[in-house]
Amino acid sequence: MVHQKTNRPLVLVALILSMFMAAIEGTIVATAMPNIVADLGGFSLYSWVFSSFLLMQAVTTMIYGKLADLFGRKPVFIIGVIIFLFGSVLCGLATTMITLIIFRLIQGVGAGAIHPIVTTIVGDMYTMEERAKVQGYLASVWGISSVVGPLLGGIIVQFIDWKWIFWMNIPIGIAGLIGVIVFFHEEVLKEKKSIDYFGSSLFFVAISALIIVFVQAGTNWAWLSIETISLLLIFIIGIGTFLWQENRVSSPMMPLYLWKSKLIVIANIATLLSGMIILGLSSFLPTYVQAVMGESAIVAGFTLSALSIGWPISATIAGHLVLKIGFRWTAIAGGFALFSGAFLFYMLDADNGPVYAGISSFIVGVGMGLSSTTFIVAIQNTVTWHERGVATSLNMFMRIIGSALGAAFLGGLLNIQLQNYYQKKGENFEAISTDTLLDAEMRESLPAETLITMQDGLTYALHTVNTGLFIIGTAIFLLLWLFPKVKMN
Repeated sequence: MVHQKTNRPLVLVALILSMFMAAIEGTIVATAMPNIVADLGGFSLYSWVFSSFLLMQAVTTMIYGKLADLFGRKPVFIIGVIIFLFGSVLCGLATTMITLIIFRLIQGVGAGAIHPIVTTIVGDMYTMEERAKVQGYLASVWGISSVVGPLLGGIIVQFIDWKWIFWMNIPIGIAGLIGVIVFFHEEVLKEKKSIDYFGSSLFFVAISALIIVFVQAGTNWAWLSIETISLLLIFIIGIGTFLWQENRVSSPMMPLYLWKSKLIVIANIATLLSGMIILGLSSFLPTYVQAVMGESAIVAGFTLSALSIGWPISATIAGHLVLKIGFRWTAIAGGFALFSGAFLFYMLDADNGPVYAGISSFIVGVGMGLSSTTFIVAIQNTVTWHERGVATSLNMFMRIIGSALGAAFLGGLLNIQLQNYYQKKGENFEAISTDTLLDAEMRESLPAETLITMQDGLTYALHTVNTGLFIIGTAIFLLLWLFPKVKMN
């Protein structure tokens, strides 16, 4: 479906630039948030700066995938990047926390197109043998961005202004746009297109309700509060009606027959579960290294960045492994690495030290690189051009939902276990925030007994989280034994 005139190397550079722009956004904003809060106020809305972006990315990813199958990759990619850049300009102009959150919603609407459409264009441009290697390069972008993001964010905040965290996207995005507009050519069949507006709206409402529950419940709302139950009901009714709608329309937003493919089902469930592992580690490993091991924020950052190093290296290796031992055994190797890494975290103890935590993190990264690259290439290999956009974006969507689910489930587990521990001790530590343990000076100001009890409580609670990660890792490994053999096309 791709015209011969496409300049593949230049298009790939443009796609990598665009992906880097979207990927770095998460990590770079996290570094700047203290300065943004100091400037704009609104600390109580802190988490919504991240959640609003994630919410819109989650609800639009699938819709963009379908539109790319209907109208071609190029126009959908261009629209997505333009919306992202428009949102970026507005974010830099925000004067209050509420306006920043609204502008982050716009940015998220654009971001929903970038990752799935970039991956789909690569699937179109390259043969199966080439695709496996090139997807490894794309995975490297995520690894590099998660290491470079915090460093670049720190430099911009210290020497320039936090607004440039958003405005730096403009030159990168324009370069990516020009590359795709000028050098990427595709042929899309001229035929009457039908868009499932009702199905897309139902999906949008249902998934929005679910993500808001994941963000708010357990922290700002009780799990059995009216708000939580109401939104869960909206999700259940919305997703039920969505499935009914998809069954009856001629051009569904998410073709349900995709779920009849054993490969797609197993790859998507494993992707959802691995999304939970990644979020669990990125949320709680730095806390463990700082608060329990008593290390600095820089050391904590390095233990997590080991995951970002393991991921791109193994994603590139996966491209070669797929050609030698096939999709199934490469996926199982990835599952084994995730299982091994999760087991090492289950055995994690404060005495092990940060190097042990870093090695464990690296092994999980290896598992992610081997499995995620294999899933994408295998999925793209088993569907037609007209299904590739929606099948690719469905897999991306499952990782986003897995991350949101992981944050809600593992975060809730941590809070419950911490409260239980303090209740058993019969002492009230609710007045002392766990954040106190993350600050070296404040840690020293605590009485020795209080400090030990709080660290023990956090160790106990985080061990429960690590047990959860180990169970998820085991489930992925067992599930991948069911991964079918795929013929190389």
